[in-house]
Amino acid sequence: MQAIYWVLTWACHRKCKHCYDDRFRPYVRDALTEVVGEGQAAFQSVIDNLPDDLSWVDQQGNRDRTLLVLAGGELLIDGVREELFYPVLEALQKRYGERAPKISIQTTGDVLTPDILDECLARGVESIAIASIDDYHVGMQGDKKFAFMDKIRALMESRGVREVSLGGAKDKRLKEPDVAAGGKLKGPTFLFFGAQEDLWIGELWPRGRALSNGLSKAGYDVNFCARWSGAKNFLHIGKAGSEVAIEPDGSIYPCCLKTKAPLGNLTQETLEDILTSVASLPAIQALNEGDPERMGEADGWTREMFKQNSQAKDGLGQDVANMCLGCDRFFEHNLSAQLNALRQERLAALTA
Repeated sequence: MQAIYWVLTWACHRKCKHCYDDRFRPYVRDALTEVVGEGQAAFQSVIDNLPDDLSWVDQQGNRDRTLLVLAGGELLIDGVREELFYPVLEALQKRYGERAPKISIQTTGDVLTPDILDECLARGVESIAIASIDDYHVGMQGDKKFAFMDKIRALMESRGVREVSLGGAKDKRLKEPDVAAGGKLKGPTFLFFGAQEDLWIGELWPRGRALSNGLSKAGYDVNFCARWSGAKNFLHIGKAGSEVAIEPDGSIYPCCLKTKAPLGNLTQETLEDILTSVASLPAIQALNEGDPERMGEADGWTREMFKQNSQAKDGLGQDVANMCLGCDRFFEHNLSAQLNALRQERLAALTA
């Protein structure tokens, strides 16, 4: 795969109003132990069922290591960091060694300390995405985010972690400092990003608290499926554009937003077996082509029917329409049952 996006836990120290999933929130005491335990129970089997070769080949024939993005929630908070996050990093190094994927982590950055940064780098983390640079994160509104960025830059510089460009941002304060450097730079890197209007998911995914709070501005013309981290090309193991998402319990999805039901579960089956199996479904092929509007054609859903099923009301009673909503409805009516039937066939074959 070119990339794998693995949410290790739902535990977070924030409950952001724009989050795409209600499960990302603070948990305390027994609830925290339980939610972290879900990831603890699954992670070793997930790692065992990933491909032996985590790499991909671009269109010019160049081979590169898979980007494995580890995220939450928040992986660096107490109760998650030592209990789940570090054991996952160590298990990845134990299995892959020098063949390990490029390990990247996502964090809000406000809990990052010099000691934690040192511990992450010592365990093989190669890139760090500070994913809170927007006005939705409390404490980051307005110019507050820029003062925060200065603190992070100073911390990273003290450890030799190089900044890479956010890209696409109009405000020059969101971009890396203009520092000339000759040759190809190596070593760990970091970047800033967030839910900003001119960037990747500035419209906000129509799901979770973003939808219930009436914050998603993604209209029917916004096709998240065809964007990076959408479903387009997810079936093309080993090639450019291939990416899947994993939830804490090992459930696997074709996009980071995550479809209404999983394709399978990596605690039970290998990634290759799951993707090979589900590729037989026309709806899955449509998602792989980044064309969700076509996913129901084999089941009698025309493009117009899909569009009609892509309409809903958000939590403020506003009319919204988005292809992700249509995908959800088709999963509810047809595809979830088809995927479950395939999964049961695979599991039965494993025990036969």
